[in-house]
Amino acid sequence: MPDNRGTRPAQPTLRDVAERAAVSAMTVSRALRDDPRVLPATRDRVRAAATELGYRPNEVARSLRLGKGSGLVGLIVTNLANPFYSRLALGVDSVLRTQGLKTVIGNTAQDPAAERSLVEDLVARRVDGIIAVPAGPDQRHLATAAAEGVPVVLASRPPEGFDADCVLVDDFGGAKDATEKLIARGHHRIGFLGSPTAVYTGTERLRGYRAALTGAGITPDDAYVRQGQQQTAEAARAAAGLLSLPAPPTALFCSNNRNTIGAFRAISAAGTRTALAGFDDFELADALGLPLTLVDYDIDELGRQAGRMLVDRTRERGGAPRRTVVPTHLVEYGTTTTPD
Repeated sequence: MPDNRGTRPAQPTLRDVAERAAVSAMTVSRALRDDPRVLPATRDRVRAAATELGYRPNEVARSLRLGKGSGLVGLIVTNLANPFYSRLALGVDSVLRTQGLKTVIGNTAQDPAAERSLVEDLVARRVDGIIAVPAGPDQRHLATAAAEGVPVVLASRPPEGFDADCVLVDDFGGAKDATEKLIARGHHRIGFLGSPTAVYTGTERLRGYRAALTGAGITPDDAYVRQGQQQTAEAARAAAGLLSLPAPPTALFCSNNRNTIGAFRAISAAGTRTALAGFDDFELADALGLPLTLVDYDIDELGRQAGRMLVDRTRERGGAPRRTVVPTHLVEYGTTTTPD
């Protein structure tokens, strides 16, 4: 005898409702969309049968039959463990839902192959558009989706090899400002903890860090640079390595909140007075008890702007691609320190 434990019960179909209500499938379809040709008594009987069976119409399939979109927008991100992406998603959804659109989130884990598969699946499902934070510079799959008529908007990273609307953050300027703040406090040996080298935001923030050093007459030293950390544990190990150098940095600049949190753990474990600066404000940053300078910006607004661009593109497909940049500002927590 087959063991059906753990299998999901079959969803009731239109024909199941028709059989329960003793009418045709066409009558069920008409009754559920309030067709005036269906008698009120029949309509009530059909709805009662649908409720008893737990039947739910396939709105996506119905919309496609009527020549409408699916009502879905794909949001592709690289790391759902990063609080940045939850704020981005909230901003996107706050705009889309006012237009009757629903957000479907896919996580790539910074894997270009996973991103490509997600994009292909979303296109096959006839989504009304895609908002993506690309995992790397190879964006041919996004270019293909755009060429097939799917509106594509990029968030946080610009398009590569094709034209598309995008919303960016002032990565270079924010990193430069934070590093200059550390230099102004007397720090000259400043370490850098960053994202993988293929990540646009990480390279821009590294560029801002180096520009600040060069502008102050300090020669950037690659011995103080660690890139590729995506999780806090990786960042903690990288920071610990920098702090164990013969001439360790007196300050660290981190290119995102995961690296900042990891660096904080390494500094706390080492018991040093290393100053810390980073990109992205985060919850409880003010409670760490460590001098901390953070580059802040409105992540929700980044998502809202991406959502507005997508909605605009669904209404008007032509026109030149648009690019907007969200400004940054510095936030400081704790008592600032100077090098020993």
